[in-house]
Amino acid sequence: MQTSPWPETHERDTNKAEIGDGEVLSQRRRTGSEYENANGMPDSCGFKRIHERTPRMYFPFEGVSAEHFPGEILNFEGRIAHATSRNSRNDRGLKTNEILDALCKSFLPMNVSAIIYTTTDESFGRNTASAQYFLQLAGYLGIPVIAWNADNSGLEQASMSGLRIQMAPSIHHQAAAMLSILVRYQWHAFTIVTSHIAGHADFVQTVRDQVHQYEDPHDISKPKIKFTIIDTVLVNRAEDDLGVIADSEARIMLLYSTRMEAASIMRAAEKLGLTGKNYVWIVTQSVVGPDIHAPSAFPVGMLGVHFDTNDDALQEAIVTTIRIFGFGVLNFLSDTRNEHLSLKPQLSCEGHTNARWKLGATFYRYLKNVSIPYDKVYENYDAKRVERFGLVEFLPDGTRKDVELKIMNLRDAGTPDSRKWEEIGTWNSWDPQGVTINDIVWPGYQHVPPQGVPEKYHLNIVFLEEPPYISLASPDPVTGQCNANRGILCRVATKAMMANVTNQTLAQQNSTYYQCCSGFCIDMLQKFSDELGFSYDLFRVEDGKWGTLEGYKWNGLVAALMNHKADMALSSFKINSERESVIDFTVPFLESGIAIVVAKRTGIISPTAFLEPFDTASWMLVAFVAIQVAALTVFLFEWLSPGGYNMKVAPPRDHKFSLLRTYWLVWAVLFQAAVHVDCPKGFTARFMANIWAMFAVVFLAIYTANLAAFMITREEYHDFSGIEDHRLQNPYVKKPPFKFGYVTYTNTETILNKHQPEMFRYMKEYSKSSIAAGIKAIKKGDQDAFLYDATVLDYLVGQDDECQLLTVGTWYHMTGYGIAFPRGSKHTAQFNERLMSYKDNGDMERIQRFWLTGACKPKKQNKRASEPLALEQFLSAYLLLFSGVLLALILLLLEHFYFKYVRQHLAKTDSGGCCALISLSMGKSLTFRGAVFEAQDKLRRHRCRDPLCDTHIWKVKHELDMARVRIKQLEKELESHGVKPSRKFASSFLNNVANLSLPVHIPEILARYGHFNVTTMWTFHRFTEPAYLSQLPVKSHIQSPHMIL
Repeated sequence: MQTSPWPETHERDTNKAEIGDGEVLSQRRRTGSEYENANGMPDSCGFKRIHERTPRMYFPFEGVSAEHFPGEILNFEGRIAHATSRNSRNDRGLKTNEILDALCKSFLPMNVSAIIYTTTDESFGRNTASAQYFLQLAGYLGIPVIAWNADNSGLEQASMSGLRIQMAPSIHHQAAAMLSILVRYQWHAFTIVTSHIAGHADFVQTVRDQVHQYEDPHDISKPKIKFTIIDTVLVNRAEDDLGVIADSEARIMLLYSTRMEAASIMRAAEKLGLTGKNYVWIVTQSVVGPDIHAPSAFPVGMLGVHFDTNDDALQEAIVTTIRIFGFGVLNFLSDTRNEHLSLKPQLSCEGHTNARWKLGATFYRYLKNVSIPYDKVYENYDAKRVERFGLVEFLPDGTRKDVELKIMNLRDAGTPDSRKWEEIGTWNSWDPQGVTINDIVWPGYQHVPPQGVPEKYHLNIVFLEEPPYISLASPDPVTGQCNANRGILCRVATKAMMANVTNQTLAQQNSTYYQCCSGFCIDMLQKFSDELGFSYDLFRVEDGKWGTLEGYKWNGLVAALMNHKADMALSSFKINSERESVIDFTVPFLESGIAIVVAKRTGIISPTAFLEPFDTASWMLVAFVAIQVAALTVFLFEWLSPGGYNMKVAPPRDHKFSLLRTYWLVWAVLFQAAVHVDCPKGFTARFMANIWAMFAVVFLAIYTANLAAFMITREEYHDFSGIEDHRLQNPYVKKPPFKFGYVTYTNTETILNKHQPEMFRYMKEYSKSSIAAGIKAIKKGDQDAFLYDATVLDYLVGQDDECQLLTVGTWYHMTGYGIAFPRGSKHTAQFNERLMSYKDNGDMERIQRFWLTGACKPKKQNKRASEPLALEQFLSAYLLLFSGVLLALILLLLEHFYFKYVRQHLAKTDSGGCCALISLSMGKSLTFRGAVFEAQDKLRRHRCRDPLCDTHIWKVKHELDMARVRIKQLEKELESHGVKPSRKFASSFLNNVANLSLPVHIPEILARYGHFNVTTMWTFHRFTEPAYLSQLPVKSHIQSPHMIL
């Protein structure tokens, strides 16, 4: 690259002056009156002022005269720096210090306000890196750059941070053109191949961004297409790195490298069979180059994107860049806001001035916003382009809006070893259709485009059924085919059985030979087949085993793959380290572990179910706080109330209320018992009783509502916490011991044998050959639990008709299900890629949600709901009744103990009747007055059955009257002698007895107080027996007064 800075003043009168290696400086100056300005205004717009604020301007190119520019642009002495390189093949590059010296010593002292960089060099070597470094430094200093360089791809993204306007088509445009070709031929999957060319990472990122735009629903400028980037290959050693493509399903490759590197890559691709009729290589400008002749290593049928980089294109670009700069300056200076601003950066590398031109970004925006029409500079200029898009404009990132690329096709040049590029169409950035292509010679000299996907191949797939991953059902007996919802036809017969089959159609109608496979894995298989384009035969593994080591030999699915009887194994095939050592697995398509399934059994209602609506604290609060407070407050208010006890020890006559009767009231109200209760007479006590009744209503409502939930039949099951549960680790803790098993020849057996050897030895006795047998054993009660794959057990629990199954505990030894292939299979990688894409786009989740979700729906629910309850279902009610009977017996014993031992001691101490406050019955049994009141009540209710009874009653009353008269006489005699009787209630007693109309056990009371003799006591005792009144004589002899005292 040659840099050609001009001196600060240059006053040559000649039109041409040699200034360097083939560079020609053309200068022409005109006055402002010769042209109108860019806005069509006369040039009296103050160009004198412009001239004072800007240095002069030169035109460093040959063959372009000043007549191509408006006079307004030529009227000021602008200062730009121009650097150009013309097809240089010297790739030595410049060192960093050389680039810095050129910038500091040649450009900055000139106060350049923009740098124009043009080159047709396409070597993409160190020369390109040097130029990019130089232009980036200019961007960091704030100096705008107008560039037209064929090698613009180098450091493309890094240059975006600079103030660069790119005139040449960028990597962004080339990537867009390549994807337009893919859209045209409906190639939606491809691989990106790059060398270590400058900007290779930017090319990959640009392609990914373009792909995202096609998928963006908000971007209406592009059709909605889902592209798949199969792989991105960075070539170091071509034969080794391209092996990834050979093992993948990629058929379309986007190549970005130099021409020389592309030749090496194509030779390696040919050896790997990647240049045949099914493979299409689409290359960038860096591979096509300026020469239409291509290396012989390039295969016929390659496609490429290209733009002209010859001298004519370079000169046209120079004209356009100068005009852009001129109009940018004109627009800047014409803006009144910039009246006092200067376009002289005044930058230096000495460190005592500004390190960055602050006005550079502003001036860059003026340059970027320039919109100018095309001018015909050369005779060979394509006038059609002006008709299509007549303006030069730029995008916000500084790249061209009006870009046209040629679509090239590699063909034979007439000899077997010669190739040449031919233009077959164009890509226009302004055209919504994108690409226009005519006739193409396709790879292998085909006349139709390749499909872009691998050709169909055939796979023999082995399986082992296990719902919901693979389920078996009989095919249609007539057609031998599977219905749409029954899956696909799969062979279940062995090869020996199939050897005797002569009619394949009849065999397919026989479920012994063929059945219909459906399930999670079958849906995945059909999706794989549609997208990867392969056919398959699906057959069941002959020994019916999953694959474990028997001695030193593998069985089941593993053996089928190892012996190459199958190309792939598809089922709920668990990945473990032992299997991975002999076969290959894809990435897991579903996570799983080992779980425990148990059976639910109908239990009895808890004997304490009537207590369970409330916890212990609530019951204690009700029994020892609420009830006690309510009873004591009601009784206290009754004792304090004037209408009640009125704070007296003895209750008023006919007032039947005590503390124990208060408790009876409280309990009766609480449980709403229909029993007789005595109510308090005091208003306050009654109000408190009503408050308690309100509490009882709320309490009973809550209790009843919750009781229904606890009085239903409960389902019992073994709630194991997991395999580490102590009941499984030590099953003999229960009598009889816990019984649990597993399925033989499965991953579960392998894991338990390896990690739980003691448990495994115990479980061996209860192992089953299939999961169906294990489920049957626990439902019948032969086993307490069963261990197997978690997802399978969850599915079986959800499908159980009786809803008797339940998975418990945490999963053990998490792993995943994978698709298995023989060791070193070339299909593993492409299936891995598909599985990852299914997980990313949600396809796997949709399949999983369809097959692995749902709850059981019992078929016998209605029947079970109408079954009568057995005795054990309401055992708690009987328990409550029996407990009450036992408590009543205890109270009866206490009552007898009281009357026999306690009452006589209380009678000596309780003379005031305080016990009546606690219990009326107790008080009456202890006091004389109470006995009288009780006798009165009984006598009032007594009625004689014959006249003789009435006669006897009259006689007794007469004797009592006479006794009362006699007692009064004796009392008077005693008083006359100065002796006052100590007992005054005898006369009142007799008065009360005189009013008796019914018999009572009064003689015992009288005898206790010593008022009557034995004859009188006997008479009263007999009087209490109405049936014998007619037979008993009545004799009453009143003794002397000293006997009474």
